[in-house]
Amino acid sequence: MLLEIKDLKLHIEENEEELARAISRRLRIDARSIEGYRILKKSIDARKKDIYFVYNAAVELADSKSCKRLINHKDILEYEEFQYALPDFGEEKLEGRPVIIGAGPSGLFAALILAESGFRPLILERGADVDSRTKDIQSLMSHVAFSERSNIQFGEGGAGTFSDGKLTTRIKDSRIKLVLRRFVDFGAPEEILYEYKPHIGTDILKAVIKNMRKYIEALGGEFRFNHLVDEILIKDDEAVGIHAAGAGSIISNAIIGAIGHSARDTYEMLFGKGLSMESKPIAIGVRIEHLQEMIDRAQYGSLAGHPRLGAADYMLTHRSESTGRSAYTFCMCPGGYVVPAASEKGRLVTNGMSYHNRAGQNANSAVVVSVHPEDFGDCHPLAGISFQRRWEGKAYDLGGGGYIAPVQLVGDFLQDRPSKAFGAVKPTYRPGVEMAELKNCLPDFVAAALKDAITGFDKKLKSFAHPEGILTAIETRTSSPVRLVRKPGMESENLKNFYPAGEGAGYAGGIMSSAVDGIKAAEAVIKRFRSPGKDEVIKCGMQ
Repeated sequence: MLLEIKDLKLHIEENEEELARAISRRLRIDARSIEGYRILKKSIDARKKDIYFVYNAAVELADSKSCKRLINHKDILEYEEFQYALPDFGEEKLEGRPVIIGAGPSGLFAALILAESGFRPLILERGADVDSRTKDIQSLMSHVAFSERSNIQFGEGGAGTFSDGKLTTRIKDSRIKLVLRRFVDFGAPEEILYEYKPHIGTDILKAVIKNMRKYIEALGGEFRFNHLVDEILIKDDEAVGIHAAGAGSIISNAIIGAIGHSARDTYEMLFGKGLSMESKPIAIGVRIEHLQEMIDRAQYGSLAGHPRLGAADYMLTHRSESTGRSAYTFCMCPGGYVVPAASEKGRLVTNGMSYHNRAGQNANSAVVVSVHPEDFGDCHPLAGISFQRRWEGKAYDLGGGGYIAPVQLVGDFLQDRPSKAFGAVKPTYRPGVEMAELKNCLPDFVAAALKDAITGFDKKLKSFAHPEGILTAIETRTSSPVRLVRKPGMESENLKNFYPAGEGAGYAGGIMSSAVDGIKAAEAVIKRFRSPGKDEVIKCGMQ
């Protein structure tokens, strides 16, 4: 029997090896009675700037009677290991093999579960494999060329691959443990299993994604990169396959649409096919950059820079009294970089990225304002896409073209005056920046709410409104502006055999929730179709 011990505290100057003593003190037993322990959760308590690490631990004792005696004491529970079990197979016959549109977290984890169930899925990704994609992104950053197919939004691993590999989520689902465990299996650092705010980092995540792909291929799965699905084949209100440029028609009655939140042409194609969809709220704003050492001091006080702490982060919310809008920080990247995240020509989008060590000079985060469907100016289900495009185009023009980003100092933005020169904070965005007044590429209500929010955040995090901070426009891809309506069983509301999943379906936000949604889509397929027997050949039927 294992015990879960909660809220064990070690001062920052105490080594983690002291955890065994903390456990023995809590249980009031001799440390020699502890057979072993494992960290389940680790967080930082820096509220009073006298910093402690706080742990939950799974503990095994030599005497099982002692375990039973201690259960139900404060913060001491029986611990049960998480075990994931594949669902039972259904009875229907699968035509062809499962087709997955998109190789982001949702598509990859759907493919993983299906491959481990023997289904040998086919994954079609419009973008490039992660190595080729890296070269394409570097080409854009070097101001050489921009690819609409292979960029920070599209390609193997999805948009999160070139972010920070953040694994935080607000959803409550036991599959979260499965996702974290599988990331570790494929090369992620083991601490993601217990850190309160786990992250992998773009540099490591790229290798993890490749390892995951190779494993799926070893189980019979197949990846086809640079294959844009341009049509869903429908017969009698049922999806019977897909058409992809370069691959022709592929027959399947199990299609998982893990398209990602930026697949605008795919949304348009699906709308044209009559798929049930609706507008949903989004948020837009800017990226803000500070010196990382300033954020460290604000969060950790005199202990900033301590080798056990690393780069500090933050998460802030504010309600603007002048506009009635919610504003919040999003995708905060400690020691990171602002990066170009456009997926269409003539439109500018920014995002944030960090490597695993988070050792960059600047901290950056999105600061965004809530936008509602009624703000889109149209009741069309795809009106949110038009809204995003409009402001991305204005940002592109304001920067002067060539994916140069418009920037403004925080102090100047708050005072409505042009910026003239950078101070201590230097912009990290490549291929380059152009000073401009950002109110010219933001809706008036967003600009007003941002001013209120930055001032309000400064009261919660010292120097957030430092005048030499840098704002870079524009951040528009916080989430999908469209929801592909589906039934409780994961199928589309009005198109049988089509399973919308992940961020692009409007049911997730971030790597973890997208991965979990992909697993759920795969489970729905398994529950419906019978097991592919050893003598049953699963082929990709093409016409």
